[in-house]
Amino acid sequence: MLEVEKKYKIDHPAQILERLSDAGAVLQSTEQHADTYYRHPSRDFVQTKEALRIRSIDSVASVTYKGPKLLVGDSSLKARKEIEWCLAPGDSDGLKMTQLLLALGFSPVTTVRKERQAFCWPETHPQLSGFTVTIDRVQEVGLYAEIELLLPDASPEEVDAAGERIRRLAERLGVSQSVSESYLQLLLNQSGG
Repeated sequence: MLEVEKKYKIDHPAQILERLSDAGAVLQSTEQHADTYYRHPSRDFVQTKEALRIRSIDSVASVTYKGPKLLVGDSSLKARKEIEWCLAPGDSDGLKMTQLLLALGFSPVTTVRKERQAFCWPETHPQLSGFTVTIDRVQEVGLYAEIELLLPDASPEEVDAAGERIRRLAERLGVSQSVSESYLQLLLNQSGG
C-alpha cells in the first residue's frame, strides 16, 4: 500500500473536532502510541528518507517499515510505501523484535509518545470514504492533525490527485498550517538531537 498524508499543526482542537462532526466523521478509536524508531547499522535512514519502528498501541506491538518518500509537487505531502504487521500473539509487547533488531546491529533513536484519536467516514459519505483523520497529542511536541489516504501502488498522477483531495478536506476542516517534518524529526529538533 501507498500512504499519502499531510500533517497540520492545530491551535484550536475544539474547532477541528466540531468540523469533523459536521462533516459526518465518526470517532473510531482513541489510543496511546509509543513509537520506538531504529537506526540501521550500515545505512543512514535520514539520508534515504526511510524509517523502521516498533509501535506499541495500548501495549500491543507492531513493526513498521516506511520506504523512501516519493517526490511529489507539494513538499509537505508525504507519499511512501508502508509495510506493517502486528507482532501478537507471539510477541505482543515487541520485546523479541527489539532483541532481534539489536542483535542485527540496529540501535534505538528515541521513542515518540502520543495519544491518537482516529476519525473516518461511514459508507453514507462516499466522497470521503478512504480518508482517515487523526488528532495527535504528541508529548513534548504539540497537537497535530494528519489527513491520510491509503492507495494501492499508484502512479504519480494518482498521488497528486490524492494530494488535492487531502488539500480540499483540510480546507473544509479549517486547518492550513502544514508541517513537513515527522513527529520523530520534531521531537529530535525539540530536544536538540
